[in-house]
Amino acid sequence: MTKGIKIVTIGGGSSYTPELIEGFIKRYDELPVQELWLVDIEEGKEKLEIIGNLAKRMVQKARIPIDIHLTLDRREALKDADFVTTQFRVGSLDARAKDERIPLKYNVIGQETNGPGGLFKGLRTIPVILDICKDIEELCPDAWLVNFTNPAGMVTEAVLRYSNIKKVVGLCNVPIGMRMGIAKALEVDPSRIHVDFAGLNHMVFGLNVYLDGVSILDSVIDSMADPKNEMTMKNISGLAWEPDFIRALGVIPCGYHRYYYKTGEMLTEELEAAETVGTRAEVVQKLEKDLFELYKNPELDMKPPQLEKRGGAYYSDAACSLINSIYNDKRDIQPVNTRNNGAIASIPADSAVEVNCVITKDGPRPISVGDIPVAARGLVQQIKSFERVAAEAAVTGDYKTALLAMTINPLVPSDKIAKQILDEMLEAHKQHLPQFTQTIKA
Repeated sequence: MTKGIKIVTIGGGSSYTPELIEGFIKRYDELPVQELWLVDIEEGKEKLEIIGNLAKRMVQKARIPIDIHLTLDRREALKDADFVTTQFRVGSLDARAKDERIPLKYNVIGQETNGPGGLFKGLRTIPVILDICKDIEELCPDAWLVNFTNPAGMVTEAVLRYSNIKKVVGLCNVPIGMRMGIAKALEVDPSRIHVDFAGLNHMVFGLNVYLDGVSILDSVIDSMADPKNEMTMKNISGLAWEPDFIRALGVIPCGYHRYYYKTGEMLTEELEAAETVGTRAEVVQKLEKDLFELYKNPELDMKPPQLEKRGGAYYSDAACSLINSIYNDKRDIQPVNTRNNGAIASIPADSAVEVNCVITKDGPRPISVGDIPVAARGLVQQIKSFERVAAEAAVTGDYKTALLAMTINPLVPSDKIAKQILDEMLEAHKQHLPQFTQTIKA
């Protein structure tokens, strides 16, 4: 292939973008990106310019000929793109703060991608992603859509079910974080660790772990049973697991499983944080402010280490590796969100799952795991039901469907509380929920 690659990043003014730029620079020899279009909306214009200038300085320092374009016109950017990455937040961090604070009033976990907060992030995001899909169909029908926008599993589910886009992959940094955490705990290079991942986005399990091809699952579980090993994410509390529970479970949970297996403690911690340091969104707002001050510095021409505090470590590596593997038909193994196609026996074949895949020029080919252990299976199926009903509510704007999604989520204790939270959150987010306008008026 001689033609350079055109990549479009929607949500280009995100604080994560420098990590993406770094990933493209690092792989330029294999992945010759010729044009990178960073797209944002009017409210994000200032951030887009700050990020765009930093990106240009990074590319200049690396002495590689990537043309960086900044635009508020998505359609202009999308024409003839090869890859489209999406990393946006409808309603910005203010909306996330509402997702976190409102459920807490009802003694329910308030979190970006789990429980009521995850539902509302999906309700705001899915109509926008489906609009983007329509533009892709028209302007760059052969492009791959690589989505990092949360809730990534629900968004991938919606694209598979409600758009004509076939070339879509959802991406998350949780599996990479888990692999890196295991490598760190064992004090070995991460390249020597392989994990068999299967489940859903933010609900993924490590079914087996290998060091140099030899299973070490039991010793990793023993290591996780040690309260000193906090294998978790920057944005999730590292509350220690009950040692007998983690040994009985027999697989490696991800950080987000704490919301389901340690609901009471996580809620207590969130309520305390909301009263003292603020919710995670409020903490991130301060971090973002500091990051953008750093990004403005005309001397800065690299990704600053402070970005890792933002909670998105390894995410650009995941994105750039995926794009590189599709472009070069690498056939390596990566955990991504894709259509199940029978990889996990107890999940419908047409649903989105997060599972190890062989990455080819024709996209991800899921590796069959048979099934998830019975102890973990029910929770995964329940969350999949929630995602599917939530995606339907996002598309239809139907109040009863949204209430059903809220009530069947395992973090919501009753239909009555579900209705109270739903009503308050519909009102709070009405500006970003056009599909519910009639419902909210009523």
